[in-house]
Amino acid sequence: MPNFCAAPNCTRKSTQSDLAFFRFPRDPARCQKWVENCRRADLEDKTPDQLNKHYRLCAKHFETSMICRTSPYRTVLRDNAIPTIFDLTSHLNNPHSRHRKRIKELSEDEIRTLKQKKIDEISEQEQKHKETNNSNAQNPSEEGGEGQDEDILPLTLEEKENKEYLKSLFEILILMGKQNIPLDGHEADEIPEGLFTPDNFQALLECRINSGEEVLRKRFETTAVNTLFCSKTQQRQMLEICESCIREETLREVRDSHFFSIITDDVVDIAGEEHLPVLVRFVDESHNLREEFVGFLPYEADAEILAVKFHTMITEKWGLNMEYCRGQAYIVSSGFSSKMKVVASRLLEKYPQAIYTLCSSCALNMWLAKSVPVMGVSVALGTIEEVCSFFHRSPELLLELDNVISVLFQNSKERGKELKEICHSQWTGRHDAFEILVELLQALVICLDGINSDTNIRWNNCIAGRAFVLCSAVTDFDFIVTIVVLKNVLSFTRAFGKNLQGQTSDVFFAAGSLTAVLHSLNEVMENIEVYHEFWFEEATNLATKLDIQMKLPGKFRRAHQGNLESQLTSESYYKETLSVPTVEHIIQELKDIFSEQHLKALKCLSLVPSVMGQLKFNTSEEHHADMYRSDLPNPDTLSAELHCWRIKWKHRGKDIELPSTIYEALHLPDIKFFPNVYALLKVLCILPVMKVENERYENGRKRLKAYLRNTLTDQRSSNLALLNINFDIKHDLDLMVDTYIKLYTSKSELPTENSETMENT
Repeated sequence: MPNFCAAPNCTRKSTQSDLAFFRFPRDPARCQKWVENCRRADLEDKTPDQLNKHYRLCAKHFETSMICRTSPYRTVLRDNAIPTIFDLTSHLNNPHSRHRKRIKELSEDEIRTLKQKKIDEISEQEQKHKETNNSNAQNPSEEGGEGQDEDILPLTLEEKENKEYLKSLFEILILMGKQNIPLDGHEADEIPEGLFTPDNFQALLECRINSGEEVLRKRFETTAVNTLFCSKTQQRQMLEICESCIREETLREVRDSHFFSIITDDVVDIAGEEHLPVLVRFVDESHNLREEFVGFLPYEADAEILAVKFHTMITEKWGLNMEYCRGQAYIVSSGFSSKMKVVASRLLEKYPQAIYTLCSSCALNMWLAKSVPVMGVSVALGTIEEVCSFFHRSPELLLELDNVISVLFQNSKERGKELKEICHSQWTGRHDAFEILVELLQALVICLDGINSDTNIRWNNCIAGRAFVLCSAVTDFDFIVTIVVLKNVLSFTRAFGKNLQGQTSDVFFAAGSLTAVLHSLNEVMENIEVYHEFWFEEATNLATKLDIQMKLPGKFRRAHQGNLESQLTSESYYKETLSVPTVEHIIQELKDIFSEQHLKALKCLSLVPSVMGQLKFNTSEEHHADMYRSDLPNPDTLSAELHCWRIKWKHRGKDIELPSTIYEALHLPDIKFFPNVYALLKVLCILPVMKVENERYENGRKRLKAYLRNTLTDQRSSNLALLNINFDIKHDLDLMVDTYIKLYTSKSELPTENSETMENT
């Protein structure tokens, strides 16, 4: 939502300008001066708090000396700043126009008073200036600038040219980030010996010089052709500033919103190093739930070190107050989940209200499967992903699989059609992924085997070789047993997990069904001998159908080779190494992820009117909302407010529908009349387990996936990635330039002194 300038005859707004906008001060005396100088009669009866919350002035109304930067990335006013630059006459040219910001007409007495006040202020400033000069004359050894603001001197011609030059460099870097152009150009082994070939950054720089950009031409017209105009070090420094400034725009909105949740996605490879993508969830000032990408965290093998670095990055580098964090979720592949669980535990110890939850973008069953600490499960999950990716490499491969499914499901064409549609989607993320896989396994084996042994040479060696490897993997008995056991164990949580990704009412009632799910799994654990016998029989029947030999894993056989006393059968082996640890882990994981606090939070979803209606308006949110009492603006009136909220919807008009989501409730025109309800809905909305109702505001994750999909691993850059993913965030070039000058150069230092010369070899 844009900020509009409150000054008369000023039409600037934040979406159309890179100018800074400043709130009215809360200090009554200073706020009164702002209002007086604005000359707006409609602001005179408003309190400083109201003015601070709803009104802004743009930087054009302040003297340059009143504006400073206390940190590298933020523009702020000096403590004594008063706006003095206003246009109070241009509206007179069109006296019949209607002005929302009506200028107050002053009487002669008021004009006389203002003139006298101005004279007094000037006299006072002159007196202070004289006293300062006398003091400096008496104490010549003391430095006059100490303890005082530095005098802001006008820029020299050289400094102006330097700033324009730096601005051009930043423009090129931002363009490269937004358009996903890698910094490096040709590989070293592609370049003939003795030939200097510029990287992509320098090539764009030369293009701008050749197109007539005067600032760049003057800087480099005498530079050797084999010289890098901007060194790698300088590029890195400028990229870090670009990244920080762009990120700060999002983080500023997060801080204004107060409450947020942290989410990490699966570990990714950035130029050979593992990183965790980090996203934040918050409700913006337009009441929209947003999920934005804010950066990468270098991954650490040691979980404790990772937890410390994660906390440090969020609090110290990004400046977020974790006291306002209300949720945390981690989407990771097998092998990483145990480490991220340690991170979650350490954050919970410091911030008990940062509830550890599931993420709405990940199906519960797949999340549980990825967390199982059994190597066979990790291998099987990796194989499943590779098989899905293989067939999505080209439409021809999917068509080949469709043909096989058509033959196998001749007697059930409807089901065959459904399976074809599923295969064309990213089915590995579904709640019923393992049921789908078991049903499709025969078709997958036949298709992969056919591609590998095709005598018509329709497929190249790369595809045929990959099909052979995958066919060998899915026809391994260990893989068969693993997917059958996972299918059966996770069948108890499938409906529960599907409801968690459903409508708000589905999530509310799912919270109450967890006890039944755990009861069923505990019963399985108590009778694991019987259940495993059925599961193993299903696996052996499937293996026989596919002509797969039943055998123990090779690693186990080699370890027990020559041990005549070992009477362990395949059935008992898989019970001890697969079924028992899988069931035990899933029971414990459900208890951990759905803690008492998490369930209490989900019970508060009865605040949503449609859920109230299903409960016949007989709800008890107050009991469950105790955990958020400190987040409420008026906790003492919560009980009365909730009663009014229920009555409002219970006795609504016949033509009024009950809002069915938090999104709809937050956008009600009278929601601000229920401040406690509004605060509770905002906190519940940002829990990672709640899905983003409006897909327009889930861009962060989608753009992250697109960037990773479209960018080669060795060309990825954490800095450029943030610019590319957040391409629509406004940027302040002047701020970037000033930050660079402040951090990396002195007034007498020119950036070209950092340039590097490429020696011809």
